[in-house]
Amino acid sequence: MSTWNLRKVEKELKKSFEDDSEVDLLAILKKNSFLFYPLYSRKYGIQPNFAEVSFAGKMRCDFAWLNDNSGGPEWVLVEIEKPKMKLFSKNGDPSAELNHAVEQVKSWDRYFRENPSEKSRIFGAVSRFKYILVAGSREDWSSEKAIKWRAYHNDNYNIEIRSCDIFLDAIKLANNKFEELWSFEENPISLKDSQLEKYWQEYGYMDIFRKVL
Repeated sequence: MSTWNLRKVEKELKKSFEDDSEVDLLAILKKNSFLFYPLYSRKYGIQPNFAEVSFAGKMRCDFAWLNDNSGGPEWVLVEIEKPKMKLFSKNGDPSAELNHAVEQVKSWDRYFRENPSEKSRIFGAVSRFKYILVAGSREDWSSEKAIKWRAYHNDNYNIEIRSCDIFLDAIKLANNKFEELWSFEENPISLKDSQLEKYWQEYGYMDIFRKVL
């Protein structure tokens, strides 16, 4: 039996897209970790994700998780925006909403560069951050200017930008090749921000890096 009610998840996900509701989309993501499948660089033996991780008082990312690489802990910080968010004007200029979203992610990077001790306090140890922004539709990201703009921010600001369609891709995978999701079944929902410190304190992988980073 499936860990998740795929038919219900698909219905709710499509409804959040139709309503262009970031709030509803976030609520669905918190309850269904497999929707993050396209964003995990390693699909098996995944670490759990944490929702609404706060830092610097008013700042927070929507989701975060650890890539426990052999070269050191890479923490992935994710910002989710509306599925139908306007991305570019007719002349190809980025919208105010898109610029705001990107600046928000950049502010995380600036904060941790200026406050290195906070990295250890919140995440235990960090060798590097990976930033992901999920916004808008795949169709809106398909123009030549949009592709070049996205590549520029990936190369220069370490921000991987994806469309919200990736969550629909995860639904298709779940319906056709559910066995691919076994690792996500072990971590089926998002954990709370308050559980993050206990997680890395108890994870033996982090011990050596907490001493040297």
